[in-house]
Amino acid sequence: MNSAVLRTEVRLFCREPGGIFWILVFPTLLLVILGSIPSFRQPNDDFGGLRTVDAYVPVAVLLGLIVGALQSMPQTLTGYRERGILRRMSTTPVRPSALLSSHMLVYGVAALASALLVLAVGRLGFDVRLPKQPFGYVLALLLAVLAALALGSVVSALSRTTKTAGAIGSAVFFPAMFCAGVWLPVQAMPDVLARIVGCTPFGAAAQALNQAAAGQWPGWTHLGVLAVWILLLTGAASRWFRWE
Repeated sequence: MNSAVLRTEVRLFCREPGGIFWILVFPTLLLVILGSIPSFRQPNDDFGGLRTVDAYVPVAVLLGLIVGALQSMPQTLTGYRERGILRRMSTTPVRPSALLSSHMLVYGVAALASALLVLAVGRLGFDVRLPKQPFGYVLALLLAVLAALALGSVVSALSRTTKTAGAIGSAVFFPAMFCAGVWLPVQAMPDVLARIVGCTPFGAAAQALNQAAAGQWPGWTHLGVLAVWILLLTGAASRWFRWE
């Protein structure tokens, strides 16, 4: 990875207030809104005795990486291809792969920063317990970030224009949010639906994060689902991605 390319992409990312808001701020803001509702700070039998605000912390953690990987990154990369930036880079010592790697690193770090902010605000603002199994939580989160970036790379590979990237990204974005539990946390889903959702990358990630937060090591089934999705999506992106 070229350090100059990485520094440039970091500066460009910092100049995008929309991206910063939706990736870094919005998930925490959603948690604050939910935590400000008095009934959401009371134990709820539907969530196994957890409070609603407790159940939504893993959801907010996943939301930042979903937004970055499926909404921001594909449109930026497709815009570079559409404007011929990647084609021009291919004639210089800097390879286009350096740009792709820089983007994945920038959005990956932004997703992790968003997760840390959610956990900190949840703990300090609403007394949400930090994950009781921190190592398992970090492992599940890193796999979720990789799966999201791989899925975003597939969206970029399939999109020839920024409009197409926006359309495909949105088509994938809303099912991803559902599987992550934005509208209904996985704990409250019927068993059959929870099992189906658990076969998706973000459903598996949500369940792995829930288990780690409760003090258990994330289920190897959920971690395995994430690993399989990472391999499949990375292979698809590598096969279909075009620089021009």
